Amino acid sequence: MTSKSEIVLQTDIKGLRLIKRGKVRDIYDCGQHLLMVVTDRLSAFDVVLPSGIPSKGEILTRLSVFWFRLVEDIIGNHLVSAEVNDFPGITGQEDRAILSGRAMLVKKATPLLVECIVRGYITGSGWKDYQRSGCICDIPLPEGLQESQRLPQPLFTPSTKADTGHDVNISFAETVSIVGAEMAETLKRLSIDIYNRAASHALSRGIIIADTKFEFGLYDNGLILIDEVLTPDSSRFWPAAGYAPGRGQDSFDKQIVRDYLLTLDWAQTYPGPVLPDDVVSKTADRYRQILEILTSDTKR
Repeated sequence: MTSKSEIVLQTDIKGLRLIKRGKVRDIYDCGQHLLMVVTDRLSAFDVVLPSGIPSKGEILTRLSVFWFRLVEDIIGNHLVSAEVNDFPGITGQEDRAILSGRAMLVKKATPLLVECIVRGYITGSGWKDYQRSGCICDIPLPEGLQESQRLPQPLFTPSTKADTGHDVNISFAETVSIVGAEMAETLKRLSIDIYNRAASHALSRGIIIADTKFEFGLYDNGLILIDEVLTPDSSRFWPAAGYAPGRGQDSFDKQIVRDYLLTLDWAQTYPGPVLPDDVVSKTADRYRQILEILTSDTKR
């Protein structure tokens, strides 16, 4: 995996047309397919930070490939190949070295304009929402829940999809207005099914998936899972051994970065602050650890 000196914040692949630079991914047109390159960029509070996390792109790619395969009987996905030898038009050795391990050749799906968030535990913005209103995204919950407590059942709480700026939580009725009633129900069912499958696998390895988000797209008139799946960028992973409701939890994700940023006098707008070396190092360690825990053959 890459060292700190080899952090990849941006790519410029010769011979391929760049379509888009997202918060983390650079997307190229490969004719029949797209090439999705996962950089080491890090976003927090929907702001891309100037500091990268070493090996992050490789770790996110490996995790996504793992989860795509684990849930492909629930729903198909956009993955064609994650092997650099299968990527068309890549001739330069430097480009091959950059792409190796951090890119996926994917189907050209049309993304749906909602992010499908599933919450199994009450934390983050959901906890703040509950404290204020007794609900999460307009879904009423029982009184007396504690921070980090497991919810009676996983909640589907979609949001808008924003390339820049903050995503905005929306109600199920608003989701229906965007994608239609039948598709909204399908997204809810699939999101919860995928979450339950993943949560069961993770728990067998001593990890709680507190919440996560999925993206879906249309391809050949069918619905498929796209983008990334169940990575530290899109999910909160807690060690089950230290779990206790009533407080915040230790986590194997970018919570270290969020916690640091909350100590700063920063309005959560561009430009983001440079991260200290120790925050970068600790975050990189957490990403590597969760990859090993979730994808190893040994249950913990």
